[in-house]
Amino acid sequence: MGNQLEANGTVVRADGPSALLMKAVEAGFLLASALLLAGRLSSAELENAPASKPPRAARSVHLRFKAPAATVFYNEVTVEESTSSTYFCVCGFNHGYFGLQELRPGREKVLIFSVWDPGQQDDPASVDPAKRVELLHQGEGVRVGRFGGEGTGGQSFLNYPWKKGETYRFMVSAVTNGTRTSFAAWFYMNESREWRHLATFRTITGGKSLGGYYSFIEDFRRDGKSVNERRRARFGHGWVRTVAGSWLPLTNATFTGDSTPLFNIDAGTSGRDFFLATGGGITIRSHCAPS
Repeated sequence: MGNQLEANGTVVRADGPSALLMKAVEAGFLLASALLLAGRLSSAELENAPASKPPRAARSVHLRFKAPAATVFYNEVTVEESTSSTYFCVCGFNHGYFGLQELRPGREKVLIFSVWDPGQQDDPASVDPAKRVELLHQGEGVRVGRFGGEGTGGQSFLNYPWKKGETYRFMVSAVTNGTRTSFAAWFYMNESREWRHLATFRTITGGKSLGGYYSFIEDFRRDGKSVNERRRARFGHGWVRTVAGSWLPLTNATFTGDSTPLFNIDAGTSGRDFFLATGGGITIRSHCAPS
């Protein structure tokens, strides 16, 4: 499918968003995007897999965006269907991720921004203090701490009553200094029409900036019942500002799923956005169904 994009010029500083970006976003984009499938399990592999216990979680689904190293990653999300213990990651990158979570039905909704320590350990106490993620900025009302279990690192939360059907804007900016990189999380408050700086974490990256861009939907309740509950969101208007200073739109994405042996998933394009869906009675209807 051909790609077409029309927008006003945009500029964002590495240390924060600018009004020019917002003007371009609010003007709207005319977008036709290509979506490719790269699922980790094919239908044949699933059919031939040995019998096992029924999955306890809905299958995690992802959009992966190909773009060069950057100092800014901007993306938007509109949640259409949700349930408790669901993570809608909007700005994922090689060293962390940033998005929305619903912790309980209709309440306890949060923004979450996390950055990993170097290494592949799961016990946060096992990391040499000199190599742990550093906290450089903590916004008002933001809770911070360390996490483990899926790698280790620094994590921040802000209680925020996000709503289904409303579009939210996220941005991560990066500044590299020697072998470490500082990653700052920015969220646009629709109510007050202003950007809010949630947190900045610095970690050892070997001097790398932003890269490895992705979005996903994850069910982290894993109680067996959550498999039968639907989650769906649109992701769109993604941009990166490259290290060289040019702006590139994220108009192509690759659809992947984790190894959970389920096919109640879907992905595709919806108007000018991409969409992801998983769980419940969802069926694959898009052109990118697993082979």
